[in-house]
Parts: sequence; C-alpha cells; structure tokens
Amino acid sequence: MRIATRLASRATASSMVVAAALAVVGFQASGAAASATTAKASSVVTCTTANTKVTVTNVSRPINHLLLKATNTGTKPCYAYSAPFLRAGADAQAPLAWAEETIPQAVLTLEPGQSAYAGITTSSPDGEGGGNEKTLGVIFSDRNGHAVNKETTLKLPNGGVFFNSAATVTYWQINAADALAW
Repeated sequence: MRIATRLASRATASSMVVAAALAVVGFQASGAAASATTAKASSVVTCTTANTKVTVTNVSRPINHLLLKATNTGTKPCYAYSAPFLRAGADAQAPLAWAEETIPQAVLTLEPGQSAYAGITTSSPDGEGGGNEKTLGVIFSDRNGHAVNKETTLKLPNGGVFFNSAATVTYWQINAADALAW
C-alpha cells in the first residue's frame, strides 16, 4: 500500500512540476507577444516637421480658403494628431483657431509617402481687422494637443493672403475634399 501511495504522490508531484513549467513558459511567451505588440506600436511616431513635408496651396473653391498638405517623408508611419498650430504672418500673437466641428473619428496614421490635409479659412465677412500676410508658420501637435518639434515657415501663394479674426484651420483629414468641406 505504501508503494502505491508513494508512486501516486510522485506522479502528482511530477504533474505539478510539469504544469508549473508550462505555466512559466506560457507566461514568458505571452510576455514576448506583449513585447512584440509594444515594439510594433512604438514604431509609429508623431508627425513633426522633421519627418513630414508641408505645403500650402491656394484653392479656387471655396473662396478665402487654402489647403495645407502634410506628407510623411520618414521611414516609419506617423500619427497626424489633432490639427496643426498655424501662425499667419511673422507677427502673429496666437495660432489660428481649430475648427472643432472637423474632429475626425480617429487619429490619422500616415504611412511613408501618404498625406493628410487641413483646410484653412483665411477670412470671413464676420471677421474683424486683418491684413495681408506673406508667411504661414506650421507646428504639429502631439497626442495631448501640445506643440511638438519646431516651426516650419511656408511662403503663402500669390505674394500674400488676407487673414482676419475669423481665420480657422480644420483638424487633419485623410483627403483634400474633406478638409475643404468646412
């Protein structure tokens, strides 16, 4: 009877050791999977002036609008968060207001070579003051809506564009038509 009990105890102990070893291996494997997921997620960077080329163009419709285009020139995908901070003219005291009604459903991820667009309303009859500006300063934002990296300055088309207090910029959009719909 003692031999049978001893064999059963050894079998139970062996099973427990094997189960514990498998649990440790499973835990390590899930940790490796989590590390791979984290590594993949961390390979996407924030779009900045360092990894994104920005251009501004005049559009015929709608009137008093410009189109801002940001193209990922980096080797990794980048997130185009929120809207750009824009400074119309070298003496601008504050960035243009963001058009809150243009918030997209998700953050735009730009693969290398892909572009995002923001529509700029330069003026409106409702606006006050204003002047003809020759440059546009552009700064990208991070996931918290704070400015990142440094400003890039673009020359505005036609030697200058009139901006007044009604000027706004849309959030980044995946295509130009959506950016100009506001």
